[in-house]
Order: sequence, then structure tokens, then C-alpha cells
Amino acid sequence: MPVPAPNLSPDFNTVRLSHVDYAVTDLGASRAFYVDILGLQVTDETAEAIWLRAMEERGHHCIVLRRADAAGVEVLGFKVWSEGDLDRAEAWFRARGCPTAFVERPYQGRTLRTADLFGVPLEFFATMDRLPPIHQKYALYKGVKPLRIDHFNTFSPDVDASVAFWNGMGFRVTEYTEDDDSGKLWAAWMHRKGGVHDMAFTNGLGPRLHHTAFWVPTPLNIIDLLDLMSTTGWLKNIERGPGRHGISNAFFLYVRDPDGNRIEIYCSDYQTVDPDLEPIRWSLTDPQRQTLWGAPAPRSWFEEGSAFLGVAQREAALKASPIIAP
Repeated sequence: MPVPAPNLSPDFNTVRLSHVDYAVTDLGASRAFYVDILGLQVTDETAEAIWLRAMEERGHHCIVLRRADAAGVEVLGFKVWSEGDLDRAEAWFRARGCPTAFVERPYQGRTLRTADLFGVPLEFFATMDRLPPIHQKYALYKGVKPLRIDHFNTFSPDVDASVAFWNGMGFRVTEYTEDDDSGKLWAAWMHRKGGVHDMAFTNGLGPRLHHTAFWVPTPLNIIDLLDLMSTTGWLKNIERGPGRHGISNAFFLYVRDPDGNRIEIYCSDYQTVDPDLEPIRWSLTDPQRQTLWGAPAPRSWFEEGSAFLGVAQREAALKASPIIAP
């Protein structure tokens, strides 16, 4: 099935992804991972929650860690252009039968809580508390030196349907994987901010969060993280990589936090701002799709993900399989 034509005039204007809210079972262990190992900066902290930002970010947070009895993902956050866009977004989601409510969220202005067609919990805001810049405070750079949150990837039970829905919000496809036999989408990468993706969809039991990604300065920072994790008790949390993706051309590493949430460390993709940029097609059976150097991903990468709290999951309709490492 061909990808939809880009929607260059959506009903509301989403600027970019913003943040993810995780429920974690051991707040101290999660703090050690995200702060001491990855190098995110604490912007506020209580006995029940920690707010974090990366080095180039001026908004108050890109990750929230909340103490909970069971691990999961509370919500994925996105920034819109204006307060008027929030009202237009509320009308857009309501017209499609999605739940909508304006909620209070710490350090954010008026926030719309809603969900996509499969129940992925979403929130949209126009303003977040702004913090002083720290990108030139080099004494603060630790771990992998994360600069900014880059994208989300979610498991979808129907990637074609997810792409059509998010295309309605103005997210544009940059690359996609197609199953040669059925012609259906197995995965797709969609953006708002001019990179390869803010949001991606992978065929599988869903909806679930596959991973959250952070942009780092260079591939050498990824090597440094591997040295750090392998010598400080985090060896088992290294899942896949390092390598270079075929899709996106980015250098990558996948690691897992103490609750098993997958984090991608990511750099070196390409610019996609032109409105007439043609999407790149990949075959599901192309060995360079996952990794330009040909190495397949492990089975865990295709089967394991983080549950969205309170959201029912369904099996994927498409049963096609990519190349999986033995």
C-alpha cells in the first residue's frame, strides 16, 4: 500500500516531540541510569518523581520518572505552535472519536490529553517552563552527553492505519518498510521537526513503546557509553549495537533501563525539511534495512516493548517477519 501524500496544511501545527513520562519501580535505580550513566540533568526532584532534560534543551523536561508499583509508560508529549493549535487539536481528536481533556501538568501550560486511534496516550502543550541554557556548561557533560530527545518508536498492530492517522496530523513519512508479498507497511518513520522522525511505527503487538531516542554529539560518545556501562555493572543492559542503520543512516546503540524500557542513543541522520521530499522505500527482506553493515537485530528488538498504562493491546494483523539474528 503506498504511503499517503504529505499533509502540508494540517488542522493544527505540531512543532516536535517533547517528552515521555515513565512509571518506574525503583526511582533510585532509574535515577542512577538516566543521570549517572546517560548524563541527563535533573531539573526537579521529589520523593515520588524526577524531571530531567538533555544538554541543549531549554524546556523544563524531556523525561519524567514517577515511582510506581508497576512499570509502564504514562504518556508521550508533543509541543504545538500556539494556544490556538491546542484548541484546534482538541476539535480534531474529538471529531475522530478520541478521548480529549485539558489537564494540569507540572511545569507545562494548558495541556491537552488524548490518544491516537490505537490508544497511544498523548499530550499536547504550547508552553513549558523555560530554563537557562546549559549547552556551554561543559563541566556538566557526563555519560553519553545527551543533547536532546530525538524520537519515539511504537509497536503498532496496523502500521498503515497508524501512518494514515498521524499523516492527518501533518506528520510526514521519510522512510518506510514494505512487505513485498502483501504490499502493506511493516514500519514507517514520520517527522515534524525536520529530522528523519519524531514518531515511528513498527509492526507488532501493540500499542507499546518500542523506544525513546536521544541525540548525542558523535559516534565516539556511543563508544564511551559502552565502555562506561560495561565496567560499572550495566553490561546486561546493552541490547544492540553499536552500528549504522540503513534506514535513517544514523549511528545507533540500544540499551535498556532498570525496568527494561529501551533507549536508543542516536546521531548522524539527515535533514528532511523540504516539503516535496520523496519517502525512501525499503523491502522487509533487505539485510541492510536494519543495519547498513548487514547485521540483523536480536529477537528481543522485535518482540519486547513497554506497555502504555491501562491501554489494551492487540496482535498485529500483518504476520510477515524481518530478518532476525539467530
